[in-house]
Amino acid sequence: METYEKELARIEKVVRFLSRLLLFPKKLEVRGAENFVRDGPTIITGNHIGSYKDVAVLFLVRQRMIYFVANKMIFDRADASDLVLKHLHRHMGKIGGFVHILLNPFYSFMVEFVSGHIAKVGTIPVDMYGRRTDAILKCQEYLQKGRAIIALQGRGRVDPGDPNPYIKSFRRGVAIMAYNLHKDQGLSVPVTPLSIFGTHGLWGVPGRIRVNVGEPMYVKEYWGGTEHDVVGRFRAALQQSVSRLLLESLKW
Repeated sequence: METYEKELARIEKVVRFLSRLLLFPKKLEVRGAENFVRDGPTIITGNHIGSYKDVAVLFLVRQRMIYFVANKMIFDRADASDLVLKHLHRHMGKIGGFVHILLNPFYSFMVEFVSGHIAKVGTIPVDMYGRRTDAILKCQEYLQKGRAIIALQGRGRVDPGDPNPYIKSFRRGVAIMAYNLHKDQGLSVPVTPLSIFGTHGLWGVPGRIRVNVGEPMYVKEYWGGTEHDVVGRFRAALQQSVSRLLLESLKW
């Protein structure tokens, strides 16, 4: 079996073309790209407000092979189609179903391509409705192999009812992974925070997408006390860093 890298190389041009298409006609601006970790295990985490557009952004700004934590439903064509329809209904209400019918040829192509090639572009299929422990262990396996994984925080949309509608409260998963690997294997995994703004805008509408990448952070810098203490401090620090990066990007 070929490596993920070789499989991605086969469809690299198509993936980049589709990524640009998904962001059309918005302008992508990136600062801090030098902070991405080029070698060894690393986690990239940040806010998630633009659904599939956030994924497209990361494919265009990546410095190496990356592995997304992905809903295993998108590996199945029927399930993936249902997810697209739910996304349209969520953002467009009843008209979403009409749009789905109108643009069905395009969506059919996208679903066919994504579900048929998602494994080739580097993904970690997890059951979003199963035990979170299983997902964490799966990600730790990838990190132990020296890979870079993407673990965005949020449901892929802006939440107007949240105190910070652009940054959902971070879950503990990333901090737990970093804690486990440092404590059990002495593996210090750099976690790179980044903020994304602008992907929440409608497709086809001009605008700017701003990506601000911060310096890597390490769980060992928050060591002391119980596991709950360390994980809690690191989780909070990651969220604060992403919030700061987002505010900075709004001044560009």
